[in-house]
This record gives sequence, C-alpha cells and structure tokens, in this order.
Amino acid sequence: MSGGGQEDPSPCPADGARPGACQAPGVIVVSAPYDVGTSAPGGHGSARVGPGPAAIPSQEDPLSTTPASVTASVPEGKKLVIVESPAKSKSIAKYLNAVGSGWVVDSSVGHIRDLPKPSDLPADMKKGPFGKFAVDTEHGFTPYYVVHPDKKKKVAELKRELKDAEALYLATDADREGEAIAWHLLDTLKPTVPVYRMTFGEITQEGVRRGLENIRELDTALVDAQETRRILDRLFGYELSPVLWRKVSRGLSAGRVQSVATRLVVERERERMAFVSAHYWGVEGTFTVAEGAQAADAVGSSFTARLSTVDGERVATGRDFDDAGRLKASAGKKVTHLDEAGARSLAEGLRGADFTVDSVEDKPYTRRPAAPFTTSTLQQEAARKLRMSSRVSMQVAQRLYENGYITYMRTDSVNLSQEAVQAARRQATELYGADAVPAQPRVYAKRNETAQEAHEAIRPAGDSFRTPAQVKAELRPDEFRLYELIWKRTVASQMADAKGYTATLRLSATAQDGRLAQFSASGTVITFKGFLDAYEEGRDAEVDGENAEAKDRRLPQVAQGERLTGDPIEATGHETSPPARYTEASIVAELERREIGRPSTYAPTISTIMDRGYVSKRGTALVPSWTAFAVIGLLEDYFAKYVDYDFTARMEDDLDRIAAGELGREAWLQTFYFGAPAAETEKGVEGLKHVVDNLGEIDARAVNSLPITEDITLRVGQYGPYLERSLPADAEAGATPPRANVPEDLAPDELTPAKAEELFATAQPSERELGTDPETGRTIVAKDGRYGPYVTEVIPEMTEEELQAWLDAQPTEYYKNGKPKPKKKPAKEKPRTGSLFTSMSVDTVTLEQALQLMSLPRVVGADAEGEVITAQNGRFGPYLKKGSDSRSLESEDQIFSITQEQALEIYAQPKQRGRGAAKPPLAEFGEDPVSGKKVTVKEGRFGPYITDGVTNITVPRGRQPEELTAEEAYQLLADKRAKGPAPKRTRKTAAKKTTTKKTPAKKASAKTTTAKKTPAKKAPAKKAATTKKTTKKSSASKK
Repeated sequence: MSGGGQEDPSPCPADGARPGACQAPGVIVVSAPYDVGTSAPGGHGSARVGPGPAAIPSQEDPLSTTPASVTASVPEGKKLVIVESPAKSKSIAKYLNAVGSGWVVDSSVGHIRDLPKPSDLPADMKKGPFGKFAVDTEHGFTPYYVVHPDKKKKVAELKRELKDAEALYLATDADREGEAIAWHLLDTLKPTVPVYRMTFGEITQEGVRRGLENIRELDTALVDAQETRRILDRLFGYELSPVLWRKVSRGLSAGRVQSVATRLVVERERERMAFVSAHYWGVEGTFTVAEGAQAADAVGSSFTARLSTVDGERVATGRDFDDAGRLKASAGKKVTHLDEAGARSLAEGLRGADFTVDSVEDKPYTRRPAAPFTTSTLQQEAARKLRMSSRVSMQVAQRLYENGYITYMRTDSVNLSQEAVQAARRQATELYGADAVPAQPRVYAKRNETAQEAHEAIRPAGDSFRTPAQVKAELRPDEFRLYELIWKRTVASQMADAKGYTATLRLSATAQDGRLAQFSASGTVITFKGFLDAYEEGRDAEVDGENAEAKDRRLPQVAQGERLTGDPIEATGHETSPPARYTEASIVAELERREIGRPSTYAPTISTIMDRGYVSKRGTALVPSWTAFAVIGLLEDYFAKYVDYDFTARMEDDLDRIAAGELGREAWLQTFYFGAPAAETEKGVEGLKHVVDNLGEIDARAVNSLPITEDITLRVGQYGPYLERSLPADAEAGATPPRANVPEDLAPDELTPAKAEELFATAQPSERELGTDPETGRTIVAKDGRYGPYVTEVIPEMTEEELQAWLDAQPTEYYKNGKPKPKKKPAKEKPRTGSLFTSMSVDTVTLEQALQLMSLPRVVGADAEGEVITAQNGRFGPYLKKGSDSRSLESEDQIFSITQEQALEIYAQPKQRGRGAAKPPLAEFGEDPVSGKKVTVKEGRFGPYITDGVTNITVPRGRQPEELTAEEAYQLLADKRAKGPAPKRTRKTAAKKTTTKKTPAKKASAKTTTAKKTPAKKAPAKKAATTKKTTKKSSASKK
C-alpha cells in the first residue's frame, strides 16, 4: 500500500519475545513508510482535521477497542508522555511527578502531519493516482501523509526522547481528533516499547490519577471515522472549490459544513429581502383600582394592559401575519385586524368608560435549571452573556482546561460524574442554604444518543469546586468571566426549581359606539428563586417583543366584578419585523438542531465562513456578502444535494456509524465519490465525481447576477459588487451600461429598488475621456475605481501585424537540441496613474490637472548633502519624502506649490510623532469585558480606531465613530484578539558573500579561498556557519 502501513492485529505474545510487538495491554505497534513535506488545508467546513486510514484495518478485521479499563503496572525507568500542547504538558508533568519518578512529558504541538497540497507532492507522484487529492481514490482511498515542515524538528526530538524510554503514553485529547493525533504519533514514531493510550477528563491531581488507572487501547474505529472526515473534506473541497474559482472568484472555497452554514445565513437574508411588513394597531391603557375594592391597599394601584378582544374576537398581533404581510389562513377568520382609524375611534370611545374586572387567574409557575454545559451550549451562552465569538470562547476554554480549571471542553454530554454532582450540591448548600438543593440529585439525559464525544459535561475541575472568587487573582479577565459562567451553570444545575405564580387579569368596558373591548395583563411573580440565585439562562432576541411575558411584574389584588378606571387610553401602531439574522449563538443552536456538523467543529466553521468573506458581523448579527449569494446560488443550482440540510445531517450520522464500527470506511467513500447503481442500493446513488464530470456549461455572468428590479441587476465583480442598468433597446452597439458601486457596509436586505435608484443618482460617471497627452499622444481618462477616483492613460494594444513585426525583430534563441525557443511576447507597459485630490471629481477634473497628477512624485529640490526631496500624495494624505524621512503637508495643493526653501524649513523642524498634541477621544465606552480596560475611539494617523490600550482595531469603512455602540466596539476588539497578531514580514536578503580575507585554516575546514592572506589570529569562540555541531540532547532544549 503506497504511503500507508498496516497495524498488526495479532494479540501480544505472552512472553513478549516478538520483536517490535506490544508487551503490555493497551499496546499497538504500527509501521508505515511516510515521506515528509508540507501540508495544506483542504476545502472543508471544519478546521479540525484527523489522521489517515492507510494504517487502519478494515472493518471486517478491526483491532480490539474494549472500552473497559486496562490495568497495567507503571513500568520502571523513563516514561515518555506525549500531549498536544506545551501548556498541557506543564500541567500534567506537575501531577505525574507527584505520583512517581521517571515521567517525561512533551508535546506534539497539535497535528504533526497532514495531507499535502497536490502541488507539494513528489514529482513522481503528481501524475499518479495521488496527484489530484493526495488521496488514491482508485485503491481504497489511501491517503499520502507528510510531516509538517515546521514539525520535523519536533518529530526528531520526540524520537530522541523515545530511544531511552521504557514506555510511551499517548495522552492526547479524548475526542476524535485527539485519537487521530495519537494514531499519527504512533505511526510516525514507530515505538518498540509498550504503548499506552491515556486521556484526562480534567487536568487535576484526581484527573491524572484516574487517567493512569484507565489506560486503554487506541480506538481505531474512532480514528477511522476521523480519517474518513479528513478524506471526505478533501474530496469535497478539491472538487467543488475549483468550480467557484472559475465561475465566481479566486480564493473561495466550498466545504461539507461551511457551505451549508453559509446557506443558512444566505437563506435568512433572502427571507428578510422578501419580507413584507404588516401594519396593525392595538389599544393600550393604564388602569387604576377604584374605590370599593375588597383589598383596601389595592385602591389607587395602577398597571398597564393591552386590548385583547373586540366583541369577543381576538385582536390580531404580530404572530398572526405571515412573511408576505398577510393574515395567516389559520387566523384570518378568528381575529380582528384593527387599522389606525378603528383603533383610534375605539380608544376615543373608551375614554371615561367604567371598566370591570372579568376574571383573575393564578397559575403555578415552575422553572427548572438548564443542564450543565456541552460544547454547543457553552458557545451559545458565552455569545449571549459575554459577547464572545465561538472561536474566542473555545480558545479561552482550552486555556482553562489545560491549566486545570475546567474539564475537557469538547463534549456532547450533559452528564456529571458522581464526584461533580456531590461537589455542586455541597457548594450550593454552603452558598444558598439547604432549601436551595433538592432532596435527590438531578440527572440529565444525554442530549444526543449518537454523540461520539460524550465525555462528562463541561464543569469546574476537581472533586471540590473552587469558587470564582478563589481563582480570580489567577486568571485573565476573559478566563475569569468564562470560568464564572461555567461554575454558575454547574452549581445551578443541581439546585431546586424556581417557583412562583403567573397572574392573568382580564377587564372590559363598552365603547361609545357599542363595541365591547376586553383588555388583559399578566405578570409572573417568583416566590422561591431556587437555582435563579446562581444562574439564569440567556435567550436570543424575541422577534415579536410585544408578546414577551412580563417577568417579576406584580399585579394589584383585585376581584371579579370590581371597578377600574382607565386613563390614558391610547391607540398604538405596530408593524411586523423580518426574521432576525443569525448570531453566532443562534446559528450554533440551529446547526445543532439540524444535526449538521458536531459541536467541536462549530467554532472553526464560523471562523472559516468569515475568513472567506462569505459572512461579516454587524454587531452580533451575521450578514452575508453578495459573494456568498453568488456562491450559494451556484451550489444550489449545480450541487443541490451537497448543500441540502438533510443530506449533510445523514452524512454526519454515517460518520458516527463508522466511529461505532458499524460501517466500513472504504465502501462508504466509494459510494460517496463514485456512486452506486440501483442494484446495490434502494434507489441508486449519484457520486460526486459523476456530478462534477457532467456539470455542463455554467454561465458565470448569470451566476454572479442578482436582479434588483426589472432593469437593474447586481453584479458580483472582481473588485466587489456593483449595480448595472439595462441599456435601452435603441442603444448603440458596444455602449457601456450605466453602473454604480455598492457600498461595502450596505447589507443585502437594505438594497431595495429605491436604494438602488439612489445609488445611481449619486454615482459619479464611471469613466470620462479628458483628451490626449501632447507628449505621448495617448488618451487620458478619469475613472471611478473601487478604491476611489483616479486618472490614467490608455495604452493601445498592439495589432496582430505590429506584434508579429516586433517578434520578427527579436533574435532567435535555441535549445540544446537545436530547436528554436518560442519567442516571448513583449511585457505590457504599465500605464501612468494618479489618484484625484479630494477637491476633484471624475466629472470636473481637467486634462491639465490629470497630467499633473500623473507626473507625481514631483521633485522639489535637494538638501545640502544632495539628497532629493519629492512631494507626493499617499494613501493617508500629501507628504514630502527625503530618503526614508517623510513629513506631512498641510494640503494637497502644496504638492505643486511648495518650494525647495519651504521644504528645507519643514525638514529643519523636529519630526512630530502622532501628528502633534494628543487629541481627545472621538467616543468613549465602558470597560472592555475581556481586558477590563476602558474602550475609546481615537483619531489615528490611518483613520479612527477603537482601542482598550492593548488591542487596536480600525473603525470599519463606512461607519462613523459616533454611530458605534459599546457592544460593537467590544465585539470588534474581541474579533481582533481572536485573529492574533499579524505575522511579521520577513525581508528576503541576499546571501552574504564570503569575505575575501582568509583566516587561519582550522582542522576539518569546510572551505578554503584563494584571496588575500592575513596574519593568524585567535578565532572567537562561536559556532561556524558551515559546521554546526550539536552536543546536547534534544530533551535539554524542549519547548
């Protein structure tokens, strides 16, 4: 098998005499020749990738994967433990060394190998079966894995550590990916010592002890499923993404989960675009208990109530209308739709009327605590309560886990261990009293029966929880806030129900026109808070806010038949709202509800669709780009099955079945990619390859066009979206249709026909001919470009005759075999260009001004040393330049008017940093929820930016600083932190030339020169560049 190996499925000999075989329970030895090279991401919806099936046995002959504990005594001598991250290795080493000696803990720093880009394959493999995907689809979907270039050193270190070890413990995370990383390590290191698989639910003394007590074998079925995902994502991405490159734009990608997630966001925006608001009216009043009420203390008490029925028919509210603005068929005959006139006349007719209490109802209210956190619910709550993106919340949770504060954060389970239940109940009793804890522990059912990451729920680590106050000094602000959230949720999950009652009061009166109007009010009163003392679950925004239940609203004590007065009574207008856009919290909930992807993949999926430019954030809402519309439209038209929600969910189910050992990987991939005839399946399956091979002609222009009105179309162009108006029927052939750019910050649902007309009305002409350059004879034009208006010259293309004459004039070069080399066409001359000044526009700029702009930079003169000073216009305004020293000018006009003396005077002044005196902030907000520092908006050299003193982020284009809300500022800073610092630019420098002077020869000299000799000197004690020598073992330099 090329590029793969096979695990030895035979049992371990009792005497351990077989070379390279396992010598203790839980030991697996694999051997497979793998090359090294580079890795590349596949086009997939999940950023988490897995190992390869090349060394995984078929499902007909699996390795033993008994879930029971494997009891084995800890070997004497050195024991190498490998985890994923350096932070985790430090925490685990501390606890392992407390239970015995000889433990050496090192990290692989994530995955050590992956599928390479096909372009990075060895030359002899590029034309073979691995050439397209780095996966051999013709022979069992065998992958070709390479070690990451930046991991070669780490692999070498691990191999050196393993040489004198007595045992190897693979202690990577206890999920699919962790199992896969362990398999890759095993297959790459090829140990000849006993190997143990060990996992930690939490990195505490108790967690490490339990891990040692429960070593097991590698779960090859779980590895098989993760490997299937990796190959599946490579097939999916590498087949579909090139279609997007050809028909939409380079740099895009399609993925099994990311494309479906993008479709959800696009479909919601389509719903908003198609939405027609319905207008309806109601009546609200403030009612006061009149004299004579049975409860004397209720007299004079007031409350508000809304009109609920008129003449016995319910008054229509927002939920009675559909998205087209019409009354729903089910409600049409049962409700009264009040218009403005009807509502105002009713309100007027009820003023001064006597109201009578019709009924008072009290219903018991009980609310149970939410289950402990899973990966999905943690991301949702962190988004709602802490304004953390999914990516940030998982990064913070990872740090908390690795440093021993919480249990493993990738889990589908809501179960708590017995120790955790006792700890939560004990802490709830201590903090809130014995009444706050029910008599029996609460047991929560597993959310998903097919969950493959069903570890314990996310909770504080340890058999005794530390309170947030006890750990606050040890944690960063964002870590503390997430730990506090997890602690509250866990403790609350074992507390008593909240109890109270919901009172509903109905009252009515007859209007002057004879209509009987009934009003209602309700309020919920909590009499026993129970778990609410510790925690209350967040909720997504209600679409129809007027129907939200009044919470903790106590109504006055009245009885049936008692009299009330109403003042004021007013008509109120309402309109229905479009479906709310997805937030990170709500899209995670939707993906989980549809069983698309897995909770551990949601954060990287959301990050991917944002990084690809398919989705951006407006506050917390996810807004699709027009590029996303084009991509999803193409996929729906030509790859409908692969963005179908149910199909994607069924794929996830099949992968779970592979993980459970119920399905064979190879057969499943064969059906997915090549399809299966009806004889083998119920209806026959069309494979992905057949779909791609038979796409037919795709009209790229149609794919990138979305109609706005009958004659206005939105086009997704190379430089962004723009509007194009159809030419009239009598237009000249070759005429350019009118166009207008679409602002980047304009959401798709805001591009109404009226807005489109407004953009055309305010658009500058896209191009205007100014005349001819008298020196070159070339036409000069002014254009409105994506990045602003500019002027440029039009360089005419060579005619075929001119091109041929030019080629004929070039000398002919020959190959070694005597054949002539083909002549290269002349390089295209780059036209001169110049951005317009802020005072200019495309329709007013003159030819003279254009020629001046294209002549920049202007040489002003030189300083005393002869260094040239130039004046020019830059991205951030006009400036002078002398070598690397730049000085700002006050106005653009100075570029052409400033003299040498004035320029020298400016350079004689000390250079000001930060543009002079400090300016007051443009806007101020509160403390950042992550850093705890005050957030402000400042004017910087490159425009306004948001800062907390540590992290800076430019205010998005098109947004004014005064329009920003505090939540938007906090979210922008959180997103910037999640991206991490920008990679440092590395300058390419020419290799240093060897000195022409010769130093005294040393033993084993690598090189001699024939240049000028110098007297012998004692060489300094430093390493020679040509002969490095390592004397220390790698263990001494572990990172």
